[in-house]
Amino acid sequence: MALLVTSDNVVLEDFAVEDTKGDGIKSKGSDVITFRNLRVEWTNGPDEKNGAYGVYPVSSKNVLIEGVTVRGASDAGIYVGQSQDIIVRNSLAEFNVAGIEIENCYRADVYGNMARHNTGGILIFDLPSLPQQGGHDIRVFDNSSVDNDTPNFAPEGNIVGGVPMGTGIMIMANRNVHVFGNRLANNGTVHIIVAAYPEEYDDETYMFVPRGVYIHDNTYGEGGAAPDNEMGEIIAGRTGTPVPDIVWDGVTRIPEWLTWVAAENRLYIDEADDTTFANARMISHMLLPWETSPDRDISNHAGSLPEPAPVELPQESEG
Repeated sequence: MALLVTSDNVVLEDFAVEDTKGDGIKSKGSDVITFRNLRVEWTNGPDEKNGAYGVYPVSSKNVLIEGVTVRGASDAGIYVGQSQDIIVRNSLAEFNVAGIEIENCYRADVYGNMARHNTGGILIFDLPSLPQQGGHDIRVFDNSSVDNDTPNFAPEGNIVGGVPMGTGIMIMANRNVHVFGNRLANNGTVHIIVAAYPEEYDDETYMFVPRGVYIHDNTYGEGGAAPDNEMGEIIAGRTGTPVPDIVWDGVTRIPEWLTWVAAENRLYIDEADDTTFANARMISHMLLPWETSPDRDISNHAGSLPEPAPVELPQESEG
């Protein structure tokens, strides 16, 4: 690791880290930390031997990441994990496995960023068996997630190793996620996918399905013509190719599958009329494979959710 910060009230600004053997710039347990105008790069390009993370705040509070460039991370270029009150803006992530990843976080705004030539552009995840889980209140807006065409080079066993090349935005098992005003184009597997956590887990408190996702006012270019890896093949097997702009795996808890999902926990979509969509209905397909086909009626997801309040950081109001 090139640099580890464990202090509070720290500004990291105007320098670069190249070819570190481990992670780039990490904070752990910091409160009020700013990463500004930094570059972390593995100059040999994508390689599983590169460090996992470029800019890497974890278990931190009041995190500001702006004007950052990361290239070549074997997990995530800009990764924020188990943190609270986060802004990631006006940054560039390219040639990483995941461009920008927000994992098990509370209250994050991700905007004005460019995620290109990664395996997956922007990932919003919540995983089990971590000290902080139940990620919620995430806004992903006014970003470009385009041309994500780098083959997945994560070392074996990494959760992002399952992300298909050509994923624009992926939301997995998170709550109250709003995705709007983004530009998505030339992502070979899918522009936006909403999915449940796919692995077995031993954590009774974990909610494995996404809850309360609102996708609206995005723009979509060409995409979905080259589904990648096992996940891409499963998606394409259900939806056909090109894969629709927005795909929901359709996984719910069994009691909800049998009855109904509360309004605040549903998926809502409000997009232009030519936007394509599929609910893959994976639970129904597994239980009733002989009579279940995808639901392509986007109007079944009409509606909206109250938008989370903008993240406010103390370092933004100083001076």
